[in-house]
Amino acid sequence: MDYKADSARYSKMPYRRCGNSGLVLPAISLGLWQNFGHVDLRSTYENILYTAFDLGITHFDLANNYGPPPGSAESNFGDILQKGFGAYRDEMIISTKAGYTMWDGPYGDWGSKKYLVSSLDQSLKRMQLDYVDIFYHHRPDPNTPLEETMTALDLIVRQGKALYVGLSNYPPEQAQEAFDILRKLGTPCLIHQPKYSMLVRTPEEGLLDVLGKNMVGCIAFSPLAQGLLTDKYLNGIPAESRASRNPSLSPDQITKEKVSSIKKLNDIASSRGQKLVEMAIAWLLKDARVTSVLIGASKVSHIHDAYNALQNTAFTESELSAINNVLSEIN
Repeated sequence: MDYKADSARYSKMPYRRCGNSGLVLPAISLGLWQNFGHVDLRSTYENILYTAFDLGITHFDLANNYGPPPGSAESNFGDILQKGFGAYRDEMIISTKAGYTMWDGPYGDWGSKKYLVSSLDQSLKRMQLDYVDIFYHHRPDPNTPLEETMTALDLIVRQGKALYVGLSNYPPEQAQEAFDILRKLGTPCLIHQPKYSMLVRTPEEGLLDVLGKNMVGCIAFSPLAQGLLTDKYLNGIPAESRASRNPSLSPDQITKEKVSSIKKLNDIASSRGQKLVEMAIAWLLKDARVTSVLIGASKVSHIHDAYNALQNTAFTESELSAINNVLSEIN
């Protein structure tokens, strides 16, 4: 596909300062966790990437095991970069991660220096890149000293394989310890990536305060709770939905009680002139400590829904109170 980016793209997207750094991120970022693997239709995900970039979404988030099969999202993204999209490489923030199982044996998982350095080398080859902008440790490793994992991140930056480093899924106390180590090493943590949505509010239990105190950015993943915070499940489970085919969201999670509460949230969104998906994203962005919201997309319309959320990110006290009342029924 012969692609030329929309010349008005930067006027369409608000950008937020990422912690105590010179980097800004788009309020909406695109994650390639699912729908960009070898099992997916290339014309579809290629169009998703181009649409996102045309709307000012400059940040594309990957991990070594994204696919399926693992690694294929990076390979596909790298191929698209080489065939036209790469002309805009210097206008993109490209991130990847390591920390979950990627290959067999004792060196293909968790947080050892051996694994992290080897994994990023493989990721760079798949994406045909010299460096990524952000490299994350994907989850804490209970069996590797935190100093070793953080030293590996510092080494990767000093090797020129990443410009910044981040953490994902770290609880507040461990995140603080990691920030302290990285700061002493001279490679401060840029950003933390937690699961955060209306239905999963764990970051409010100390993590957001730690990020604010340390001036570390926050990018929320799974902002729609695997699709629960959309209108998709208001009338049952569609045959092609994630809940019907993906173990990350099982049908038994979609109870009548939960659907009833989600319908109430949908009513609040409607009163704001929004879809539920739009309100769910706007609700996260109301907190200045949230740098960006990381969405997934299986079709172009999902990109537009996320973008439309930016048209109304202000909430009245009565709206927030009504939302909290509904969420108290669920959580």
